[in-house]
Amino acid sequence: MPSVPYGWYAVLRSTELRPGRVVSLHYFGRALIAFRGADGQPAVRDAHCPHYGAHLGVGGKVVDGTVECPFHGWRFGADGRCVKAPFAIRTPKVSIGGFPVREHSGLIFVHAGPGEPSWEVPEIPETGSRDFAKPIDDTCRARIHVQEMRENIVDESHFHFIHGQSEPPVQELRPDGPFAEVRGRIHRRVLGWDINNTFDAFMYGPGVMVVRVHGPVLSVTAVALTTPIDNRTSEMRMLYYVRKPSGLSFLAPALKLVFRAEALGEVREEVRIWDHKIHQPHPVLLPHEKGIKALRRWYAQFYPSDVPAEQVRDRTSRFGSETRVRAGSD
Repeated sequence: MPSVPYGWYAVLRSTELRPGRVVSLHYFGRALIAFRGADGQPAVRDAHCPHYGAHLGVGGKVVDGTVECPFHGWRFGADGRCVKAPFAIRTPKVSIGGFPVREHSGLIFVHAGPGEPSWEVPEIPETGSRDFAKPIDDTCRARIHVQEMRENIVDESHFHFIHGQSEPPVQELRPDGPFAEVRGRIHRRVLGWDINNTFDAFMYGPGVMVVRVHGPVLSVTAVALTTPIDNRTSEMRMLYYVRKPSGLSFLAPALKLVFRAEALGEVREEVRIWDHKIHQPHPVLLPHEKGIKALRRWYAQFYPSDVPAEQVRDRTSRFGSETRVRAGSD
């Protein structure tokens, strides 16, 4: 599979990019920097100066809304263009590459792919609502493609073995262009309580998913942000927004502790499995396991149109075979 499906990805929380600061990032197999321009809007650009290759995030600084190279003082605006080169007779007409950027819901998104974005990630109301406690922020990395991180939500059988559900949930995937929705129900026992909650998972392209779990005891909105780091590693950042109990908001910290104790360990168990699994282009699925194939059909739209589906399957088959051969030869 191409390592970077086209679409929007969250690379920072807004609070992590303070005015006047340059933040180093590494996503999509590229060294990147983020900073805020003179108007306060975020910019995400390539990290290396085209003049002599210095990393703008290591010693670079923001000057008048531009990022200044620590080596020779060249400056680049939020649009990537060079605006100053000391000792040059004329400012060179060079730029540093970058991405279209959006900021909302307390997140900074970048769009990976050719041309201008044709769709947007909608705002997530829970992120600014006083009805929800401050989020639990949990980030992990795994040797897995971002598509398989997303397939996790429609992998019905794993809900029993990883998440303690009595039986696989009945789910329905509803595609709508670059968006899709999955509805289901979670039934499990937590600290002696029977939890029987509905959930709705809203997918916005390949890298953003919002899961809303509704129940009489605990309601949570989980913002799942999956982003390729390179062609072998992906990052999953989870922001869990716990709804404050009506009239009993003082109980929110206790609910967060319970949720953290139950949920985060299960995520780590999944990551441990992801780190050692291979991609199966033709998995042997049981009759009730329809979600994986449905999601793969929907997800295929985010890959380059000039890569035939058969060729993608061919590449993944070869990759899986090569992985097994290397593992067997060690």
